[in-house]
Amino acid sequence: MISINIHDAKTHLSRYLEEVAKGQTVVICKRNRPLAEIRPVPAPATAPRPIGLAKDIFTVSPAYFEPLPDDMLDSFEGRAHTP
Repeated sequence: MISINIHDAKTHLSRYLEEVAKGQTVVICKRNRPLAEIRPVPAPATAPRPIGLAKDIFTVSPAYFEPLPDDMLDSFEGRAHTP
């Protein structure tokens, strides 16, 4: 970690950004007290997320895919159910 004062940051910003690009963290201080931190941005994911991470952990009941009863649908749609 590199600690610098505000004047150095303004004067040599490009130099410190090169260090950040290499993985360093730069702390900018005001009167020797940390004020801000410049750190590398994480690289974006290059591989797609795998599908099925929870496979074999739980199962979905076939009833999940069945239509809801009319009284429950009426409740969702704000209608009074008439039997």
